[in-house]
Amino acid sequence: MSNVLRDWQSSAALVLALLSIVLPLTDAGSVGLKAVLVLLVITAAVAAIAVRAGLLLVVILFVGAHLAAWLLLQSLGGKTGMAGPSYYFLLAAAWLLAWRLVTVLSALKIDNRAGDLAIRLGIPLLFGIWVLILWEAIVRGAGVPFVLLPPPSAIAARIAGSVSTLAADVNQTIVKAVLIGYALGCTAGFAAAILADRFGFLRRGLLPIGNMVSALPIIGVAPIMVMWFGFDWPSKAAVVVIMTFFPMLVNTVTGLAASGHMERDLMRTYAAGYWQTLASLRLPAAMPFIFNALKINSTLALIGAIVAEFFGTPVVGMGFRISTEVGRMNIDMVWAEIAVAALAGSVFYGVIALLERVVTFWHPSIRGG
Repeated sequence: MSNVLRDWQSSAALVLALLSIVLPLTDAGSVGLKAVLVLLVITAAVAAIAVRAGLLLVVILFVGAHLAAWLLLQSLGGKTGMAGPSYYFLLAAAWLLAWRLVTVLSALKIDNRAGDLAIRLGIPLLFGIWVLILWEAIVRGAGVPFVLLPPPSAIAARIAGSVSTLAADVNQTIVKAVLIGYALGCTAGFAAAILADRFGFLRRGLLPIGNMVSALPIIGVAPIMVMWFGFDWPSKAAVVVIMTFFPMLVNTVTGLAASGHMERDLMRTYAAGYWQTLASLRLPAAMPFIFNALKINSTLALIGAIVAEFFGTPVVGMGFRISTEVGRMNIDMVWAEIAVAALAGSVFYGVIALLERVVTFWHPSIRGG
C-alpha cells in the first residue's frame, strides 16, 4: 500500500483509465479506445505494485505509455474534432505513465558513463516527445483549425517536402548573418572589454553607453541597418553585431574583476606585468563570465537576424519566409521555419555549453556536475 501511495502517477493513471469505463465509448474509433484502455490498466497496475524501480519497470512504462499514445492517435483515423471525454481520460493516463517513466529514469543509478549519459539525454528527449504527442492528440482530438495551430505531423510533412527551401533559408540567415555577425560582435566586445579594463576612462564611458544600447528596440535598429548596408545579409549581420557586442563587453569586464586580491598580489610578487597577469590569472578567472555571454549571444543573434529580415531582404531567409507565408496562410511552413530555427539555436547553444565544460573544467559548477 505504501508503494502505491508513493507511486501516485501510476495510481492516478489507473484511476483515470478505470473512470473511462464508466463513460460510454462512443467516440470515433471506440474499438481502438478499448485496446488503449486494456493496455493502460495493465501497465498502470504493474507499475503501481512494482516493488522496486529498475530497467524492467522502465521498459514496461515506456512501451505501455507510448503504445497507448500511438493507439489513441490511430483511433481517430482521418477524423478530427471527434474525441469525447474517454479519449482525454485515456490520454491523461498515458501522460501520467510517461511522467512516472521519467521519475524512475531520474532515480536510476548507473555505474558506467555511457549509461549515465544516455539517461541525461533521454529524460529531456522524452519530455520533448510528449510535448509533441500531447500537441498532436489535443489538436486532432479537439479539431483545432489548421490556421490557428497545425499538428506536428503536418509540420513534419512540410519540413520533409521543403528541404531545399529550408536549406536556402538556413544558409542565408544562420550561416551568413548569424555566424558572421556573432563572431564579429563577440570578438569586438571582447577586445573592447580588454581596452576598457586597461584604460579606466574607457570603462567609465563605455559601460553606461552599453546599458543604453542594450535597451534599444531591435525593430528600431533593423530598418536603419537595412538602409546603411542594403537588403542582403550584411545588414542582418550588422544587427547581430549590435545585439552581441555589449553583452560580451559587460560580462567580460565583470569577469576580469573576478580574480581575488590574494592571487593578484601573488602575481605582483613574481614581478608579473599587466599582460602576464591578464593571460595567466585574470582571463582564466573570467572564462565563466565570457562563456555566459557567448551562450546569451547565441540566442540573441538568431532572434536578431530573423527579426531584421522582416524589414527587407532578398527572396530568401527565415524571417522573409515567415512573414511571407503568414500572409499566404501557409501556417505549417511558418511552424516549419520556427522548428528549424529552434533546432539550430539549440545545437548552437549546446556546442558552446560543451566547449564551456572543456575550458572551465576547474570551476566548481562544472566539477559539481
